[in-house]
Amino acid sequence: MTAPLPPDTHLCTGEMSATINAKKYQIRGYVQGIGYRPFVFRLAEKFCIKGWVRNQAGEVIIHAEGTSEQLQLFEQSLLEEAPSRARAEIYQNNSAAINGARNFTIKTSSDTSDSTRHILSDLSLCQSCHDEIFNPKDRRYAYTLNSCTECGPRYSIIDQLPYDRDHTSLKNFPLCPDCQQEYADPGNRRFHAETISCPSCGPVLYYRNSTGEHCDANAINLAIEALLAGDIIAVKGMAGYHLMCLADDDQSVIRLRQRKQRPHKPFAILINQTILDSWQTQDRADNPVLCKQYCDHLKESIRPILLVPHNPDMQLSRNIAPGLDNIGIMLPCTPLQELIIQKTERPLIATSANLSGEPIITDNEDIEKRLADVADGFLHHTRPTLRQADDPVYRIICDKPRPIRLGRGNAPCEFTSPVHFQRPLLALGGHMKNTIALAWDNNIVISPHNGDLESPHSLQVFAQTISEFQKLYDVKVQHLVCDAHPGYASHRYARDSGYDITTCYHHHAHASALCGEFSITEKCNKRWLVFTWDGIGYGEDGTLWGGEALLGHPGQWQRVASLRPFRIPGGEKTSREIWRTAYALCWQAGHNWTGKPDFDVQLLHKAWRKSVNAPQTSSAGRLFDAAAAMTGLLNTTSYEGQAAMMLEACANQTANASPLELPLYWQHDILHLDWIPLLPMLTNHTLSPSQRARCFHSSLAHAILKQALEIREKYGQFSIGLSGGVFQNQLLSEETITLLESHNFQVHLPERIPVNDAGLCFGQLFEVAGQINAV
Repeated sequence: MTAPLPPDTHLCTGEMSATINAKKYQIRGYVQGIGYRPFVFRLAEKFCIKGWVRNQAGEVIIHAEGTSEQLQLFEQSLLEEAPSRARAEIYQNNSAAINGARNFTIKTSSDTSDSTRHILSDLSLCQSCHDEIFNPKDRRYAYTLNSCTECGPRYSIIDQLPYDRDHTSLKNFPLCPDCQQEYADPGNRRFHAETISCPSCGPVLYYRNSTGEHCDANAINLAIEALLAGDIIAVKGMAGYHLMCLADDDQSVIRLRQRKQRPHKPFAILINQTILDSWQTQDRADNPVLCKQYCDHLKESIRPILLVPHNPDMQLSRNIAPGLDNIGIMLPCTPLQELIIQKTERPLIATSANLSGEPIITDNEDIEKRLADVADGFLHHTRPTLRQADDPVYRIICDKPRPIRLGRGNAPCEFTSPVHFQRPLLALGGHMKNTIALAWDNNIVISPHNGDLESPHSLQVFAQTISEFQKLYDVKVQHLVCDAHPGYASHRYARDSGYDITTCYHHHAHASALCGEFSITEKCNKRWLVFTWDGIGYGEDGTLWGGEALLGHPGQWQRVASLRPFRIPGGEKTSREIWRTAYALCWQAGHNWTGKPDFDVQLLHKAWRKSVNAPQTSSAGRLFDAAAAMTGLLNTTSYEGQAAMMLEACANQTANASPLELPLYWQHDILHLDWIPLLPMLTNHTLSPSQRARCFHSSLAHAILKQALEIREKYGQFSIGLSGGVFQNQLLSEETITLLESHNFQVHLPERIPVNDAGLCFGQLFEVAGQINAV
């Protein structure tokens, strides 16, 4: 390899061979929207290369003329010195005809190409733009929509490729002379930055209060005054609105809960670097409010919401995450967020501006109509948002950040697949936490979070995402993959589409998602045992699964383990009225429990005995619900996962607890885990709730180990995977992994794909590929 020259070295001297050669390079990958053409231009000047560069649909084309030495160094630097956000590949490198170019230029883009397209997710504010908005001498001082080639909106404003200003929602904002000069200056970091703007020519802020009064000039200050007065403000971000209020004021948070009809579900907190630094340095006996590991992950470029341990010294409202010991924290990702938090100097709630379970709202007029009874004011800007992307959410498990939700900053999430898809497939995911996935050739791309498909707005965004993904990536599908559950909205969409349909069982998709991820990132044993534990999914036998272990590989799964099945009285009602499941378990085991004394359960018991509206399930998620009820934590829930999250928080109050020995028994070649010995412990009031909760977690972790050992004894070696929403639980996952690894199992927990239902679409693709023997 030729060593790179110092940055100030130019190869325009006569010391090298005078023979001129020409080459054509096709560069693919993430090369549009991150300043790759300006980078190529500067590189060409450095090495005295003549020719041109242009965007062409999903790739960058370069015609380069120079000596062999110049071209060699130029080619090497195209990848090694590329912009930090680029993921580039030289797809073709061919000799070309010499055109006698006299200089190097950036040509007008072309939209014709058969190359794979790549869409960049929105980029958080870079340090250079951050410094400008806080520099009183800079012309972009306090400019709330500042951006450059390194940061700013991408996915949320692109109408089509190639990535040019005329193909974005900024097309109606012509550049002023100063911005135009920066755009044309090869030495400026805004050289060919398509999102460039300034206070003179760019979109503007305006503020509207609850009475409809409109203000432009003082918009941000009016919003901040309202926040400090305790009001709730809807603030437009990069790819949707947030509802903001003071996070350290109980009354503001209570008011938000009442208006949003969100009594318990936790809110995310927005802080800035100053607050984060104070939490990291403030300590008691070398015990910081927030440890360095969490601080480092918060600072990552995607600016995720990260679940962190709550510490009273954070001095936040006790109503942010009732009953939980973790809270979601994020740093600003836009100039507007930075300016707001800097001026308030206080932590702020920054929760998605939506109705419960729906996608985040993006339209200025729409939010004023839909959230008129929630927000006291609306801080808008005039840059149109073409598509939504909610904030990504992560949790650290086994010292690695694991995604819980994909969104702004990491979605669209693109993969190079080891599986070749002979015809394009569109996987529609599940019903809750919906995402979709598009696959063609060796490409897979996952959408941002679409929400729960239970409202007209969610279904509208779902359909819009399906249409726009095909448009953006220039892929037309006629084959859909969906969950086998006939009641899912995604299943009904597929059924009514008129396209070819393949259905996938819910837990097969969970297992295949994990296998698919690790087939991309590393070489793993093709034989897997995947524990797929979640709430409820449609199973092969027509019952509701949720506590399974599947042996095999995508397309070829054998159910080899499960939980002892039980019937849930009231069907879907048990997802919120968790006391129903607690009674059902106790009735089945002949164990007495009177945890719901204000409800006459006699009629319910009679219906349960006759199997009237009492479907059978093996759900681990429902087992967690019942444990939370029997432990006395709550009898009803207001959001999905609340019971399990509160049970985990309760368990964390005790350092350890001796696990119970849970029996295993074989039935029809399925190894069942018997949960009945847990019931006396869970209802034993001589033990504290935290002791019971901890024992419950530890007992299940040890039971998973027992199942794995017995299955290995019967079937031989395999890699182990953990998939399904239950394994969002840090306590259960970490103890389970520790136990399995101590017995020489290779264990995998997803790192790039959400372990919950947001990963189903990805798994559906690999499951279908496996069924047609492509794996």
